[in-house]
Amino acid sequence: MNKLGSFLTLAVSAAGAGAGGYSAGQQDLSVSDVVQMIETTIRRPLDAGPKPTTADPTPSGPVIYYRHPDGDPAYSSTPKSTEDGRDFVAVLASEDVSFEVRPEMKAGGEAVAPSDRKILYYRNPMGLPDTSQTPKKDSMGMDYIPVLDGEADDGSIVKVSAGKLQRTGVKTALATKGAIVRPVRVPGTVMLDERRVSVVSIRTEAFLEEVAAITTGDVVEQGQPLVRFYAKEIAAAGALYAADLKSGGGRKAATGSFQRLENLAVPVEAIEEIEKTKKVPISVTLTAPRSGVVLERMAVDGMMANPGETLFRIADVSVVWVVADVPEYELSSVRVGDKAAVRIRSLPGKVFEGTVSLIYPEIQGQTRTARLRIELPNPDRLLMANMYAEVEVATGATEPVVTVPDGAVIDTGARQIVIVDKGDGRFEPRDVKIGLRGERMTEIMEGIVEGERIVVSANFLIDAESNLKAALSALTPAEAQP
Repeated sequence: MNKLGSFLTLAVSAAGAGAGGYSAGQQDLSVSDVVQMIETTIRRPLDAGPKPTTADPTPSGPVIYYRHPDGDPAYSSTPKSTEDGRDFVAVLASEDVSFEVRPEMKAGGEAVAPSDRKILYYRNPMGLPDTSQTPKKDSMGMDYIPVLDGEADDGSIVKVSAGKLQRTGVKTALATKGAIVRPVRVPGTVMLDERRVSVVSIRTEAFLEEVAAITTGDVVEQGQPLVRFYAKEIAAAGALYAADLKSGGGRKAATGSFQRLENLAVPVEAIEEIEKTKKVPISVTLTAPRSGVVLERMAVDGMMANPGETLFRIADVSVVWVVADVPEYELSSVRVGDKAAVRIRSLPGKVFEGTVSLIYPEIQGQTRTARLRIELPNPDRLLMANMYAEVEVATGATEPVVTVPDGAVIDTGARQIVIVDKGDGRFEPRDVKIGLRGERMTEIMEGIVEGERIVVSANFLIDAESNLKAALSALTPAEAQP
């Protein structure tokens, strides 16, 4: 061994001398400087090698996604190329982005808390219900994550890595306040306003002498002559009224006969003519009681009309009804006074605005629908009876309420859940009580307040992880918990 040591010493000395001579030639060093360099080389311990450098660990694991070669925020789950033909870079499992704060390690391998808080225990990095009082690794070689004082989970919060959030497409939004607008779209039918239909008839037997040239469907104006007739009972009452007037007592003395003329529905014009001429007119003319459309004409020249027999039926169509059938389950959201928009297929591009004036107090047994009545102005007479209509009733809350997008609510039938984003990859499933549902928005009555950030996309994945975590926690023995 001594000979071997001497040989190594001479070899190192020669190498040092050669290196010193070369360095001296390159740097113009003196002979004394070269001698000093050789002595230093000889005195250096043989086991002193170059200072080791820390190399990055070699990436390992399966390919989980592909990223843009220039680092742009573009990713793909399958091999892909850029527009200029370059391939996307494969990202292995060990290279996945993680924002977990790794603790510093002491010389003995013990983790050091990044703050003054005490490390309570170490949890499984994959979220499994496995904890440890000391640092350890899982079956894949991943370090267990320390849980500091104040960070202990309450069991309901789910932690998801940033890489998984990016791959699953989780999107969030803020819960806001606003009015829920929920239009109810139902079919309807245009109908006449029952209060605007009049029947023209006579209260006694009469002979129709002349009927105006008016037919069904014609438009008449109020006061327009319709039929001229002779009635024996009206003539007798008129003669008695004329005689009472001639007696000199005036209308006061003819009160009884005047009342009889009114009971027979004699037109005011005929009574005024008797007062003026003191004579009884041979025939009486009936006029239209209102402006509108003639729905029915039964009067014929020369016919004998019986008391109460319908001669004409006239309807005022300046205002019409639209009767709509609303499903029973939608009835609770409709109120009297709600605005309604009516569209007619034969009148494209026109929208008629009206209000709900009545909800009929009856449910149709066969269709399980309720009937709504909507009043619509019809000054141009465009709306006709029995037209088919498409009705849209604007229902909903008038006061602002807490709302979230429809996609944020997970409805299992027995319960409704919203996933709340707590930040730093932590999510909390929370039971809520929902109210009205509008166009793409849902009212939250309990469980969420305005300003909280909630998950609106891929929330069912987080809910599945939460359910799995709860199930695994229930299967974990009590002594396994720290």
